[in-house]
Amino acid sequence: MKYIVVTGGVMSGLGKGITSASIGRLLVDMGYRVVPIKIDPYINIDAGTMNPFQHGEVYVLKDGTEVDLDLGHYERFIGLELTGDHNITTGKIFKNVIEKERKGEYLGQTVQIIPHVTDEIKNWIRRVAKENNAEICLIEVGGTVGDIEGMPFLEAIRQMHNEEKEEDFLLIHVTLVPHDIGGEQKTKPTQHSVKELRSLGLHPDAIIGRCKERLKESTKKKISLFCDVPVEAVISAEDVEDIYEVPLLFKREKLDEYIMKKLKLEKREEKKDWEEIVRKLKEAKEEVNIAIVGKYVDVRDAYISIREALKHGGIANGCRVSISWVDSEDLERFEDIEIESDGILVPGGFGSRGAEGKIRAIEYARENDIPFLGICFGFQLAVVEFARNVVGLEDANSSELGETSHPVIDLLPEQKGIEEKGGTMRLGDIEVTIKEGTIAHKLYGKTKIYERHRHRYEVNPEYISLLEEHGLVFSGYSDNGRRMEILELPDKRFFFATQFHPEFKSRPFSPSPPFVGFVKAALAYRREVHG
Repeated sequence: MKYIVVTGGVMSGLGKGITSASIGRLLVDMGYRVVPIKIDPYINIDAGTMNPFQHGEVYVLKDGTEVDLDLGHYERFIGLELTGDHNITTGKIFKNVIEKERKGEYLGQTVQIIPHVTDEIKNWIRRVAKENNAEICLIEVGGTVGDIEGMPFLEAIRQMHNEEKEEDFLLIHVTLVPHDIGGEQKTKPTQHSVKELRSLGLHPDAIIGRCKERLKESTKKKISLFCDVPVEAVISAEDVEDIYEVPLLFKREKLDEYIMKKLKLEKREEKKDWEEIVRKLKEAKEEVNIAIVGKYVDVRDAYISIREALKHGGIANGCRVSISWVDSEDLERFEDIEIESDGILVPGGFGSRGAEGKIRAIEYARENDIPFLGICFGFQLAVVEFARNVVGLEDANSSELGETSHPVIDLLPEQKGIEEKGGTMRLGDIEVTIKEGTIAHKLYGKTKIYERHRHRYEVNPEYISLLEEHGLVFSGYSDNGRRMEILELPDKRFFFATQFHPEFKSRPFSPSPPFVGFVKAALAYRREVHG
């Protein structure tokens, strides 16, 4: 087993996740089986209870585990489907250690960070690598070197380094290389960050410098000199137009060749598929604009999987997708609204804040026949909007949002009485049956699909017949028809919504069918309106 560890210094948000995913892509393209593991030093068991304003999107894996958004990058770049085992948190590690102590598995020892916590971390990493039949285990350590909560994980990495052969372990450190007002690239933050890393007994084999413009040779030599790494191992990671260009940037910097040399590996093949994806992105001539109506629009990472799925839909349709961010609370403040776009998307979310604005956006899309895609909460609010403005149930609403005499959206029966918040929703891959002859069937081309879920509320079965009598088509269902999963309006250009989250399974090579259909409809609408 070969291990590649990615750490970060200077500041958070430098792009360790994109870096790790891009390295994984390079390794896959050279013919290697890769398993990624993300270490998140926070004490939370998982990311499920975290506010998107603080942490960005909560990504859902096939087994229902709620995780950090970086695992979404891994899945999209590397082309894998991961599980909760691929995400280690302090909460998970401590929980395991405490449970073992309670069972007496430590035979009366005083349980300590070293060796018990660090052993648990190392055992977890090695177990996941082995169970996934990987040749290379790619480990991203979240946070910044020097953070107190990250210390046990870095100590475990240090021990692993000593326990593995030199040619089986590679440490890559991602740092910031800012420039001063005169444009000079400054290496001091990198020097201090590497010094902090070395104080923990870890020495980087390669340094990736995040910078605005490509690292100058003089800057690379200075980093090499002060940080004791070869010049060839100082990698420039300047800003690019699109994150999918990063693997190609690393290839230009010959990071793949350096990794092969350090780990004593050989390229088995050299796939060009990723280059083709980037070429299609860059060469697309047409462009469509999609309005995303949400309440977390100030934190774009809250909708990162939706943004990427729209991009994949654009690749499939030979066009670029630009996004207009619309704050749903703003739509509640005006009597008349106008959303100038080629398509309107209402994503998932929770709570009453901004909900009425989302409902107004859905009404605007339906009445003006603008292509519409609703996801999870967007699906539920599409039902509410239709019940109010087409069926005539004026106070129809979701019971999540307040008292109503017509709860067309209601709490899942199994959710009643649940008090704990973390990991208790309807989560992960669930089989959905699609009715033949529907838009959904045309998009998916099959009658059985598996999509990822994350919700507590559903369409109230008592109102399904009434809604269908007025023209709403529920074209997908689960649990033997008890739960509605997809809705559509066949008389519109494209009016489509899903209770599940199709964006979580969208990949550059295999885009999500609802997003492909949505972007296709938006492109047709743009051509019709603008000629």
